[in-house]
Amino acid sequence: MADSMPSSPASPVGTLELGLCSTFPLPQPVFLEKGNTSVRLPSLALACEGAEALAAGANYIKLSGRVEQKKAADKLKSPEKPSSEMPDPQRGKGDWGKPKAAPRMQFPDSPLFRRWGKDLTEDQQIAAQELFTKYGYNVYLSDRLPLDRPLKDTRPPRCLKKEYSHDLPMLSVILIFFNEATSIILRAITSIINRTPSHLLKEIILIDDFSSNEELKGPLEDYIDNVNVKHPGLLKIVRHRERKGLTEARISGWKAARADVVAILDAHIEVNSEWAEPILSRIKEDHTVIISPVFDNIHFDDFQLTQYAEAADGFDWALWCLYESIPEDWYALKDQTAPIRSPSIMGILAADREFLGKIGVLDGGMHIYGGENVELGIRAWQCGGRVEVLPCSRIAHLERAHKPYLLDLSLAMKRNALRVAEVWMDEYKSMVYYAWNIPLENSGIDYGDVSSRKELRKRLNCKSFDWYIKNVYPNLVPQITIVGYGTMKNTLSENHCIDQGPVPGNTPIMYNCHGYSPQHMFYHSTGELFVGGLRSRRNTVDRCLTDSGKGQLPVIEQCDEATRKEQNMHWDFIQGSSIINRKTKRCLEIVKYHGSPYYTLVMQNCTGQKWFIQHIVKQWGQQEKGGG
Repeated sequence: MADSMPSSPASPVGTLELGLCSTFPLPQPVFLEKGNTSVRLPSLALACEGAEALAAGANYIKLSGRVEQKKAADKLKSPEKPSSEMPDPQRGKGDWGKPKAAPRMQFPDSPLFRRWGKDLTEDQQIAAQELFTKYGYNVYLSDRLPLDRPLKDTRPPRCLKKEYSHDLPMLSVILIFFNEATSIILRAITSIINRTPSHLLKEIILIDDFSSNEELKGPLEDYIDNVNVKHPGLLKIVRHRERKGLTEARISGWKAARADVVAILDAHIEVNSEWAEPILSRIKEDHTVIISPVFDNIHFDDFQLTQYAEAADGFDWALWCLYESIPEDWYALKDQTAPIRSPSIMGILAADREFLGKIGVLDGGMHIYGGENVELGIRAWQCGGRVEVLPCSRIAHLERAHKPYLLDLSLAMKRNALRVAEVWMDEYKSMVYYAWNIPLENSGIDYGDVSSRKELRKRLNCKSFDWYIKNVYPNLVPQITIVGYGTMKNTLSENHCIDQGPVPGNTPIMYNCHGYSPQHMFYHSTGELFVGGLRSRRNTVDRCLTDSGKGQLPVIEQCDEATRKEQNMHWDFIQGSSIINRKTKRCLEIVKYHGSPYYTLVMQNCTGQKWFIQHIVKQWGQQEKGGG
């Protein structure tokens, strides 16, 4: 589908008559103030008053019969540093400094207003909340912040003293977006231009994954043209004609890039001081390194910056990203500027363009979001490269309170995770199925054709996943004795499942079956019964069902603690039979108390109750009980 936005007029202030009003395509947002209300106009702005001011380049108009102007002409000549000299809505004053009583909060339960916006008028609150709902972060505030706002330098002190060669590879920066707020994208561009040496920055490539927002069409093109007047050829844009997802968008950026090194970033970022030099210097030393900067956090509500500690990037068996502790050998170097060896990558990355292409860029068969970064990290290590985090390269990443474009990422993530498992994880691929509670056979999930990725692995003569675990990610612990997994039901109550219960807490309960991780059970041939999600990393221990031998309630304990304390954590269970503690000989059963319609989990003398676990491994339990 072609873009529906008409082409922009040649003149940046040409008018199109519309009754008594006029529309003006504007190079930056314009704000209208009437009384205590501030309204952000889109870049294609409609104004019935103040037309002359708009035409003269004003970025602020007061609709009260008298036009107040703040000239922006000089600012528009340097579009990489547009001004945001707006009245501060946080000062608690009304029209032109008159004291104003605190307004009533319109959205007391909204996370947007927990730390921000106490002094906004009611109309301003409504406007801010509408934008927050649409984007997942505070666009109302973003539109009022300078595009070239300063950031605290969060690098370790020794990084500030580090010097880099002038002779470094050139860089193509790729920004991916889908219906991003315009001011967010422009701030990312501005930070890159201002904080990257011009002789190293070849281009900034915007990849639009089929956005529908009108201001991201013609008006954004106008902004690009204005920047390119001063920086010829610096900004480029590639537009998808259909929604292809994050992975395909990143591949599009890689294909469009022309520099020796590519940095593939989200559009909701701000780069910090000297962010590029450490990346380019390290890749010049070793072109097989995939680089991750250190992320700091921009709060979705007040846009304040929180510095994050350096960490390696890892994942769990569901292939969700997480932070890992820095390896001990890094500390032994006593050099806070040294690269940090990392098992995986979070998603924002930099790499030698040719090497990234040689090892397959990203898996274009991934859908929408999730898994592509883990796949790249595993592939890089197994196929002759490595992944590192650079403490001296810092990028501030804007968090979202919610992702408005896809409410449930789990469907795409599950499918993508299976692609990674089937191509790269060999005999350990079952761990991904366990973690997502997917049957090993006839999963019902179409993860697409992976033949080309398997051929890539063969052609590159890549190492095994067993090598990867032992040499790169020993903190990831496979569970090789699982024989049954999924939800667990008692025949007395088919609609209820064992659930880990409230957390914090250590008492399992019976709850309506929903099938999410709090109800995932894992029975081992060795007798352990894990409760809740499959953690299986050395520094986040799984939780085991135990029988204290006293009282009526079963207890969940961390498995390592249960082992150390020699608690009663081993159970005899066959599909369709009782669950019997090996030491206490008591059974896990369910009862109703005092006429209650609800069942409670108890430990008691066995009465012959039968349990079934959702999935079995191979033919476990079938010969004894004929299936399940």
